[in-house]
Amino acid sequence: MNKKQKQNLIRILLSTGLLIVLYFIPVSGWMRFLLYMIPYLIIGYDILWKAIKGIIHRQPFDECLLMAIATVGAIALAIRENGDYTEAIAVMLFYQVGEWFQSYAVGKSRKNITDLMDIAPEYANLERDGHLEQVDPDEIEIGSILVVKTGEKIPIDGVVLDGDASLDTTALTGESIPRSVHKGDEVISGCINTDGVLRIRTTKAFEDSTVAKVLELVEDASSHKSHSENFITKFARIYTPIVVYSAIALAFIPPLIQCMMHTQPQWGTYLYRALIFLVVSCPCALVISIPLSFFAGIGSASHEGVLVKGSNYLELLSEIKTVVFDKTGTLTKGVFEVTNIHPEKISADELLHMAAHVERYSTHPIANSLKKAYPNEADACSISDAKEIAGQGMQAIVNGKLVCVGNAKMMDAMGISWQNCLDAGTIVHIAIDGVYAGHIHISDVVKPHTKQAISELRKNGVSNIVMLTGDSRSVAQRVAQDVGIQNVYSELLPQDKVKKVEDLLQNKAKETDRLAFVGDGINDAPVLSRADIGVAMGAMGSDAAIEAADVVLMDDDPLKLATAIHISRKCLRIVKENIWFAIGIKVLCLVLSAFGLTNMWVAIFADVGVMILAVLNAMRCMFIHSIEPID
Repeated sequence: MNKKQKQNLIRILLSTGLLIVLYFIPVSGWMRFLLYMIPYLIIGYDILWKAIKGIIHRQPFDECLLMAIATVGAIALAIRENGDYTEAIAVMLFYQVGEWFQSYAVGKSRKNITDLMDIAPEYANLERDGHLEQVDPDEIEIGSILVVKTGEKIPIDGVVLDGDASLDTTALTGESIPRSVHKGDEVISGCINTDGVLRIRTTKAFEDSTVAKVLELVEDASSHKSHSENFITKFARIYTPIVVYSAIALAFIPPLIQCMMHTQPQWGTYLYRALIFLVVSCPCALVISIPLSFFAGIGSASHEGVLVKGSNYLELLSEIKTVVFDKTGTLTKGVFEVTNIHPEKISADELLHMAAHVERYSTHPIANSLKKAYPNEADACSISDAKEIAGQGMQAIVNGKLVCVGNAKMMDAMGISWQNCLDAGTIVHIAIDGVYAGHIHISDVVKPHTKQAISELRKNGVSNIVMLTGDSRSVAQRVAQDVGIQNVYSELLPQDKVKKVEDLLQNKAKETDRLAFVGDGINDAPVLSRADIGVAMGAMGSDAAIEAADVVLMDDDPLKLATAIHISRKCLRIVKENIWFAIGIKVLCLVLSAFGLTNMWVAIFADVGVMILAVLNAMRCMFIHSIEPID
């Protein structure tokens, strides 16, 4: 609890204690009034002051005015009839109890979001002339050398020059397993170095780094309200004046009619009914619980490593029926890896060994994947006469043998009979001293949780899943078959992707159905903007894609999209439960109070009781279970 919550809790307990003590003190008259005003002012002074300020600023119609009129009126009736002041104080007391629950719930939910705010580094260790200087991250230029010690945050995105370390990425991605980094690895700002020392060369300015982008997204999220929140705001503006004027009419019109009919006017009875009417009518349950539900939902999502840029987007997530995925970097890792080795006459290990040696001096992505698959290629073997043949591959003398590594064109040019491979992807053929030795299959690898993500999306109401890619048809079909997607469109240019998304938008089954596009590259930015809701991969995705998106998955895991939709659907269900429950109880109690069939205690339940129940229901949004990955 924060300081204000503790103070309010003390006020609630103190007022409750005084009420209990006064119940056993036999006093009457003005002394009774003065003693009961002590707990009333302790618990309600801030509400009375807000109501006065609202009148001064000509914005009187809110719940504070309703509470002030109702409780002051109840006290006035008690003075007139020498009655019980407990009802009036109880109204204010229980209202404050409801406010405390709401404050506590917001505080708990805010913690999930402020955990993200804590990723901002306070300083950076800049290496300059062999010495370390602590400087503000804003002052760091691109290409600077930073040192990150154990327990410190990485201040700016960069590449590791020296050192090995484990990084805690929980605040950014929601992933509890530390990430190991080594020389040459890219690192993003906001991660905490849990062990080791890293020397990093910065690749971005601070304002363009991951941590700055995340903080900007979090700060902007509250400005985007959902349709439900906008409805409640408009509803409260219209509803509050109506009930105030209705209460005034209830207090004066029936007694005036009685005067006209020459019967005894019951001013006290109808004034009491009007006060009950005001207490019942207070829209606290809706005004508090609906924004709280969305706030808690956004907090739950951020705890799972999903940044939702506003509650309007959280609402849209719950209405998604079609999800369109980009392939490379979204469903797949976006990097080449050796997936199969097909040797002839030599072992698979020896085939990979020879290929890695020949590609040692190449910077081509294919060469990098071969060297990564055989990390010990820099051994004692003798390599000479390495040369690259444009459009074909590499060749070199390895331990006195001519080894050729390349595509089918190289094999044909050298008159070597090669073996065809049915696997979709890149095929690297190897020949040793003019004899075919086998081939290695290299392809983009599907992310570990992609298949589960597709399955979970269908479980969460997504009926149409589509994959768009610029890759060849064979590669696209292989990936789609592996992950369980039926609708595939391949060999597309960026403008073709936009056209395909527009076609899908036009052919939606219902107007309320929403389409989400998930991508990571700079070429995905136009499609992200065109979709009903754009989802970007945040860890390694391009800045343009993150800017254009409405939702950012911080660890690039497509399963997090299913988690976000799961959270949004539960959140919206809780919002609808609160709307129907609160309005239903209010309408029933308003009708009963107008006919004098309720007392102040029923009014207290209809106002504060319903608010507390709605807030407690809204707090469930903070505890929505995420979808656990199946490894």
